[in-house]
Amino acid sequence: MKKRIFGMLLAGTMMLSLAACGGSGSGSATPSPSTSTPAASESPAGVSKDDLKVGVVLVGEENDNGYNYNHVVGIKEMQEEYGLKDDQIIYKTNVHEDAGCDTALRELVEAGCQIIFCNSFGHEPYMVEVAADYPNVQFCHATGYISASDDKDNTHNYFTSIFQARYLTGIAAGLKAKEIGNTKLGYVAAKPFAEVISGYTAFYLGAKSVYPDATMEVMYTNEWSDATLEAQVAQALIDDGCGVISQHSDTTAPATTAESNGAFQVGYNADMISAAPHASLVSARVDWGVYYKYAVGCMIKGAAIAQDWCQGLKEGAVYLSPLNTDIAAPGTADAIEDAKAKIISGEIHVFDGPLTGTNADGEALDLKQGEYYHESEEASAPSFDYIIPGITVVQ
Repeated sequence: MKKRIFGMLLAGTMMLSLAACGGSGSGSATPSPSTSTPAASESPAGVSKDDLKVGVVLVGEENDNGYNYNHVVGIKEMQEEYGLKDDQIIYKTNVHEDAGCDTALRELVEAGCQIIFCNSFGHEPYMVEVAADYPNVQFCHATGYISASDDKDNTHNYFTSIFQARYLTGIAAGLKAKEIGNTKLGYVAAKPFAEVISGYTAFYLGAKSVYPDATMEVMYTNEWSDATLEAQVAQALIDDGCGVISQHSDTTAPATTAESNGAFQVGYNADMISAAPHASLVSARVDWGVYYKYAVGCMIKGAAIAQDWCQGLKEGAVYLSPLNTDIAAPGTADAIEDAKAKIISGEIHVFDGPLTGTNADGEALDLKQGEYYHESEEASAPSFDYIIPGITVVQ
């Protein structure tokens, strides 16, 4: 995600303010941020590759084999692209969404970093405050929304259209559920924010596109990364009759729980087949390296970094891990490829009408045939926060 939280009040405000940005009533496409982003900030002078230092603030660690791992993979792609040495990249790991983030950011600046990336939703308010004190350092934040519209020249938001990949993984889940004759899907969700709701809705819509009888139960862990809680929620969903589960959580615990119960699973952020070879079908992934190479390339060239950035399937910023053909339902690969081509061409927009739902504020969504919700088109941060028919949130 994403990702992350610095208070329920702020999260609710974000959902409310961004819902209008999604354009829930228009049926015509608006330009994608990948080709039409908000104004880029004034760029600094180019920095020699040999003199460049990059700071990375992670909410967890690389060894989670999930969200943080995926970011580190992207940083390493960037490092290889530009031939940076290991000592030119400084990591701050397990940085919580509290005052410790402020400390970590200032330490990175003092260490000489000219560009700093933060990967968790709740890091952003601290990042924005620190950025004001260091106007010559570029600060980039994944999954947030504040920097996309602030008046600072050195703050930036970035995210991807991961909902597109989640829709495709939903197809794998729906076909498997149909094969085993179980209409009930399950979803291990982190927190009730737009990023998570958008993702599990896209997953469900993908499943429903190939298995119209499918329903889905969602349970929240209320933590982004907690293997114990994720296993407990996955177990509860399976015990309640869910034959295929998925997740917006950071560890492989849902995969291994599915494996030990004879259920099936769709992952996120990493290929989880090695952890659960008899359960894990496929995973939705982000190639964060696309952005990291872009942003660091701007630093080296002295070019402006977009204030808000988002790319998806078309640009290779989101993708699927290899399909587990040993357990996937027949026809899954072809169905995924067909839908992928239609998303890239614009024939499918994921949140296509007719579509109805209600969000936590009681606001209703009512899209007609030919209309679609313009997720991540006018702002990179996800804004879809409606619970649609067929999805039940289990308290």
